[in-house]
Amino acid sequence: MAILKLKAPTKDYLWGGRRLIEEYHKAAESDILAESWELSCYPGSSSVIENGEFAGKTLNEFIEIRGKEVLGSNCVKFENFPVLIKFIDAKKDLSIQVHPSDEYALKNEKQYGKTEMWYVLDAEEGAFLYYGFKSEISKEEFERRIHDNTLTEVLNKVEVKKGDVFFIESGTLHAIGAGILIAEIQQNSNVTYRVYDYGRKGNDGKLRELHIDKALEVTNRFPAKAFKSPEPHIAKCKYFTVDKISLSGDLTSRLSGKVGNETFVHILVLDGEGSILCKNEELHFEKGDSFFIPAGSGDYELRGRCEAIMTYESE
Repeated sequence: MAILKLKAPTKDYLWGGRRLIEEYHKAAESDILAESWELSCYPGSSSVIENGEFAGKTLNEFIEIRGKEVLGSNCVKFENFPVLIKFIDAKKDLSIQVHPSDEYALKNEKQYGKTEMWYVLDAEEGAFLYYGFKSEISKEEFERRIHDNTLTEVLNKVEVKKGDVFFIESGTLHAIGAGILIAEIQQNSNVTYRVYDYGRKGNDGKLRELHIDKALEVTNRFPAKAFKSPEPHIAKCKYFTVDKISLSGDLTSRLSGKVGNETFVHILVLDGEGSILCKNEELHFEKGDSFFIPAGSGDYELRGRCEAIMTYESE
């Protein structure tokens, strides 16, 4: 078996909308859906295999049964499964937050930190996000502005459009604004330090927890580095490499590749439909589908009209 179709665990955080339900056909237990975790081995939230002999088992269970060889030799350097891939629908503003480095998170949270990238799938007119600071500020000013609710005055506000890419290194203060739909590729971690949350309350009626002391320790208090996609990739770092796939259905209706012993490949379909073939298997795909191809699976081919992102591990 060479192609695993994955079903995503979902999250109904209070800022979510309905686009993942209505446009991407994600199952939800409530009226809103904020995130679908399309490739996940995170404890308690693992992707579930939908097809073949492993149908009904989690991706974690598949790896335990088949061995870590299915991840590829480039993953040996990671203690745990290296990435987590999500769709995120921000109907409302997300909290202003920061993620720690590996060193800080391992020491204080007993898990890895988080570096991530965002690929903007869609954005309402005028939608924006926060990405670092306008200019460098002191730790004292940072803390004061958190407490007197003026933090947004010194943040770098960036209007976004479909196709934009942002690379969020650990330590970068950031927030996704209302009206933005993104695909997120990140380290396999859920460590987030919330700095400002607009005074919102959770389902329990209490103000959502902030993590100000830890955020003050890990935040880089200066403008984020301008990001330019490292061609031919849209993102590349020590944790993941991400490529864009575009098939028009006319001149470019097929894409061939090979999954060697070095790395697995994950394909997330952003739009369109078609089929994916590998080792005499052929599966239909449509918008929102998620596929894991184990290392060593050999030649594969995509056919149809689609946009997708492909994630894998490089040396």
